[in-house]
Amino acid sequence: MNIYISGSMAYDRIMDFPGRFSDHILPDKIHILNVCFTVNGLREKFGGTAGNVAYSLGLLNEKPVILATIGKDYVNYFEWLRKNNISHEGIKIIDDEFTAGAYITTDKADNQITGFNPGAMKYQAEYRLPKTNPEKSIVLIAPGNLQDMKDYAKECRSKATPYICDPGQSLTQWDKDSLIEWIDGAMMLITNDYELEMVMKMTGMNKKELLRLTKTIITTLGEKGSLICTSDSDIKISSAKAGDVVDPTGAGDAFRAGLLKGIAMGKSLETSAKIGTVAATYAIEKYGTQEHHYTYEEFNERYRNNFGEM
Repeated sequence: MNIYISGSMAYDRIMDFPGRFSDHILPDKIHILNVCFTVNGLREKFGGTAGNVAYSLGLLNEKPVILATIGKDYVNYFEWLRKNNISHEGIKIIDDEFTAGAYITTDKADNQITGFNPGAMKYQAEYRLPKTNPEKSIVLIAPGNLQDMKDYAKECRSKATPYICDPGQSLTQWDKDSLIEWIDGAMMLITNDYELEMVMKMTGMNKKELLRLTKTIITTLGEKGSLICTSDSDIKISSAKAGDVVDPTGAGDAFRAGLLKGIAMGKSLETSAKIGTVAATYAIEKYGTQEHHYTYEEFNERYRNNFGEM
């Protein structure tokens, strides 16, 4: 199956705050918030939603096509992609912009505050999907250029290509009508529990009503696993055992990669979500979103240890 990942390419600047944000925020002064968090240091990593998902898919022996833009500082990222056998054919270079950058600060309670400079992401990728054999393709539309997110959904609908809506941190950019139109016709909506609440508030629709727009809603629940909801049933997926939890950043993207791998293999949504759950455990064991490594055999063994035979 051809897997297309629409989203962002970014450099992540990851920082750790050695305390808790809540200890330094006064609830009765939230309307005049002015805080400074002194961090332990900064590390620059390869990131972006499309880059992260594609990286984990590569570990799972898939060859996704990234649909995104990147800036004039692309050389190191392209070398990284080549090293990991990931194509950059769908990535458009914007010569007069820097690559998008995320500045992520995590406290001791795993709460995160993120600042994001879109840079090259302000421009559209403009990659066109193939017209033939849409049943052999799947598109994940993750947070990236907003117009790309809208246009790829329209293109998928016009070509009968299955697509997954993953709004994530893009939700603050949507209006009600556009968000409803985007989800309508998707094979799946995937969010974490907080994002799902935002989607319901923004659309004015409950989960049952959203399931009239899309066949499936998958909600990731962190250490509590995930939940698959269809019009017929709800299926709870337990979490998988990880080693030392070092950094939660990127777990959601790794989950999506595993989910796509299962779908590409023709597995059920339940099994696909379990593959995603196992993929996420590797991401949280490393500092950064593309620092984890495993062989396909090692992955299968961890899957069996958690869920039995695939």
